[in-house]
Order: sequence, then C-alpha cells, then structure tokens
Amino acid sequence: MVHAKLVCFSPTGTTKAVLRGIERGIEPDTSEWIDITSPDARNEPLQTSEDELLVIGVPVYMGRVPALIMDWLQAMKLQNNPAICVVVYGNRTYEDALLELKKTILQCGGIPIAGGAFIGEHSFSTEKTPTAAGRPYNKDLDYAKEFGRNIRSKLESVSSENPVSEVEVPGEYPYRGDSKLWVVDFIAVNDKCTSCGHCAEICPTGAIDSKNSAKIELEKCITCCACIRACPEHARTMKPGPVQDASLRLHTLYAEPKMPEYYLWKG
Repeated sequence: MVHAKLVCFSPTGTTKAVLRGIERGIEPDTSEWIDITSPDARNEPLQTSEDELLVIGVPVYMGRVPALIMDWLQAMKLQNNPAICVVVYGNRTYEDALLELKKTILQCGGIPIAGGAFIGEHSFSTEKTPTAAGRPYNKDLDYAKEFGRNIRSKLESVSSENPVSEVEVPGEYPYRGDSKLWVVDFIAVNDKCTSCGHCAEICPTGAIDSKNSAKIELEKCITCCACIRACPEHARTMKPGPVQDASLRLHTLYAEPKMPEYYLWKG
C-alpha cells in the first residue's frame, strides 16, 4: 500500500501540474493534497504518519527554494518518511534548489529517496518575450509520470535487506544564490480592471489590497506574476524596469529548451 501526501507551493500552477503527473505514475492507493500557496495554508506545520510517502514540489527562485516558504518547510515534523523532492524552474537553471529542498527534508526527519527538476513557464515570460512558454508540455508530464512509475517500482522492491536510502542530487553547499527577491514596483494596472478581487485572492503573500487591486505591498511581493497571469480582464502588465528587462534577458539567453531530470536512490 502506498499512501501519498503531496505538498506544493505553486503560484502559477506549473509545480502543481508536475506533481499531478508524478502522482499519476506512482498510482498511490490513497492521496492527500496540501497546497501551501495561500498564506492561510501556511499557518499550521505539516505532520506526517510513518507509513506516508511525502512528495514536495516548489518553484525555483534565483536558484533556491523560495525564502517565503522556508520557515514552513523547516517546521515540518516527519517520521522517517520516504520523500520525493521536486523543483520546477523556468528554463534557466535550478542551481542548488533541489539540494536545499533535500537537506531541509533531512533536517525535519524525512528520508529523501528521489529528486526531480522539471521545467515550467518562467514567471517573467510574456507574449513578447516568452521563456519556456506553455511548459510543462505533455512530454514533460509524461516524464513526470515515468518518474512516478519508477518510484513505485522501487518502493515495491524495498525489504529489510534492501531498504530505502538517501538520494544524491546536484547542487553546492553553501548555496550560491540569494533566495530573497527584489523589492520592485513592476506591475501596471490599466483601465480594464473591474476590481473583481481575483488577483488579491490568488496572491501567495497577501500583497494585493482586496478593495484596491492597484495597491500592492512591495515588501510582500515575490514577483511570481500570478496576478498578471490570472487576471480575467488582462488588466495587469509589467511596467518598464528591472523585471521587464529580466524578461527580455531570459528570453534571449535561455531560448534552448532544457529537459527534465530525475534521480533515484541506489539499491
């Protein structure tokens, strides 16, 4: 029996899509989803039971696990659970994020047995300067499903003579990137805005005023661009400035599609 607990932080939905692909491959007997994208979902720490398989997926910000969720992740109380670490990046590089997630799980009492790095459309991708537009593609999700199938197969071969063990994943420690993002005023709101409040509802940090969607607490904003993507009226766009410049730079330098990678424990 495989009882899976799937945890994701997924402002634009790409990480969640990858985890669903992995879930389809594992075919767990039971599944429980914990989406920690909204601020309220991060109020209580995660606690697991001994017989649960933990799958955790996060996006990569500046080559790291997002600083916003590190306190929540570090507060997890795990019971030697086998765990799958998944990071989703925007076709640039995932640098040390997978290693950072693995080490965090270890520190909380889990056993990271597998790790995967998948590609999702970059948060800064636009129609004019796309980067990994539309990803994860169906092929990416097929790869995620294959990853899940291989995990299930290996789990079925586990015995006292052949137990699970810690997986080796790429990365360097001390970590190279800075997980704290820019504090920058980069979102323009035009006259198409109807003040429907959807952007405030889906903001992962509660940075948008629910009564005045043009009002944003810059110190809370993590430049995930979820509000731009989700606006039903297409009333939110990037202002000229560092984020728009970064969008052009990513489009120019990282046009060649990267391929997903995954790693399994040996044994």
